[in-house]
Amino acid sequence: MRKATAWAVLLTTVLLATAILAQDKSGDSAGLAPGKDVIGSVTTHIVITPVTVTDRAGNVVNNLTPKDFRLTDNSKLQVITEDVAVHPISLVIAVQANAEVEKMLPSIQKVGAAISAQILGDDGEAAVIEFDHRIQTLSDFSSDPDKLSAALKKLKPGSNTSRLNDATINGVRLLKNRPVGRRRILLLIAESRDNGSELKAREVLSEAEFADVVIYAIDISKFVASVTASPSANRSVLDNRPPGAVYSQGPGGGVETPTTISQNNMGNWAPVVKDIFDMAKGIFIPPPLEVYTTYSGGRQYAFKSQRELDRAVSDLGEELHSQYLLTYVPNNQTEAGYHNIVVQVLKPDMKVRARDGYYWAGIKATAAPTPEK
Repeated sequence: MRKATAWAVLLTTVLLATAILAQDKSGDSAGLAPGKDVIGSVTTHIVITPVTVTDRAGNVVNNLTPKDFRLTDNSKLQVITEDVAVHPISLVIAVQANAEVEKMLPSIQKVGAAISAQILGDDGEAAVIEFDHRIQTLSDFSSDPDKLSAALKKLKPGSNTSRLNDATINGVRLLKNRPVGRRRILLLIAESRDNGSELKAREVLSEAEFADVVIYAIDISKFVASVTASPSANRSVLDNRPPGAVYSQGPGGGVETPTTISQNNMGNWAPVVKDIFDMAKGIFIPPPLEVYTTYSGGRQYAFKSQRELDRAVSDLGEELHSQYLLTYVPNNQTEAGYHNIVVQVLKPDMKVRARDGYYWAGIKATAAPTPEK
């Protein structure tokens, strides 16, 4: 009788553990951001790293397997697999819309349909913001291609200011609230310079790291923009924005600045910002677009003509839908701080691009049980 009861208890325990495991696998573990699965008292930290591989000519390379890659996390070799699940794209398009790029805006207004078809696909969604000395939402997240095209057609030139850094962090914050399991992509269509932002590149980059946002940029040619710009008076006090544009406001209806946003939403992340700044303290001399794309795992594209813009959209779509999602459970989870990721392809004449790393708070090492005397 006792033996039968013991087997029943064991069977019940196994079934319960199996149910918990199955429920956990269907939950947050599908997320692209570094996450954790909890089964009883065991914590598993899962990292998924999008990786792009190109050949010597710059063409995307397909048909590789996890055995073709070598990945280290803080210099420790990891056991990797490939996530073959479908992860829909959440995209924020942030467009510089000031007086200096006025002649370039008609080209940008035409690419809504191409972005929907080549980047978003059936399950993707996009939001659109524009910026000069203001940062305004033209369209919230939607999977409707017509809404995306309509939002881009609302773009109108504003003042001479270009708050690139502040607009970038606005896009990051829109993306970090999207559901787990969606890929978070920020596309900046702007000149590669900032004029008037309150935030610095290192602050923006640190928050993009936390939100697991990959940043791509279509760099509006400064030369083309300057020779095509219309002579105009200072427009900094004009407001010729389209109806429906949303202005950010802080608590009590006051204007929300990047500083107040950081204080309200980030908390005391000074140690974290220092970690990332120390890790890449030499990167803040290049222009912001180069900083954001290089260290988030994204890429820059040139934009001097309609043809180049169309090609950039096409190339970006091909890259996003050809990436390898390398997945691993770090064997150094007790190490708190910034984890540097290095990915190599074990085949000749190939280049690899991936995000630089992620921040992890660390978990306490589990002490070995004391043997009974």
